[in-house]
Amino acid sequence: MIIKNEVLEALAEAASLQKKAITNHAVLNEAYDYPIPSSFSRGIRLDLGRAAVLLISGTASIDEHGRTVHAGDFRAQCRRTFDNISGLLASEGATWRDIVRTTCYLRDIERDYEAFNQERTRFYAAQGLDPLPASTGIQAVLCRPDLLIEIEAIAVFLKA
Repeated sequence: MIIKNEVLEALAEAASLQKKAITNHAVLNEAYDYPIPSSFSRGIRLDLGRAAVLLISGTASIDEHGRTVHAGDFRAQCRRTFDNISGLLASEGATWRDIVRTTCYLRDIERDYEAFNQERTRFYAAQGLDPLPASTGIQAVLCRPDLLIEIEAIAVFLKA
């Protein structure tokens, strides 16, 4: 309850909303550098007084050159997606412990959900998450035919 009150106080203290794009070129390129350029930020950081919110765009198994990696391997794509999100979080001084919500898009939810849930459970256990983030799983057509999973996330934390 103390943290919740501190976040609410920080929101009340915010005189103006500060926002900036976030990125981590060590793990992901910018979307406008795709072979077919796309117009979105990897994420947006909102600074609200003492609190920060990270809105991480749908992230997939893409490398630092904008190429799909692990085509056809759902589990490897899932792990790379978690790693990419970890890199974006780290670039802003956050971790998976700050994630409050994920939306998980699977190309074929009936085929891949069991593997997804196993990979997610393993990853979250390794991160020591408690409580777990709120989450929704959705079947969707993704932006590239070789992508099998995409995850967007929201993190909230108090700035140091």
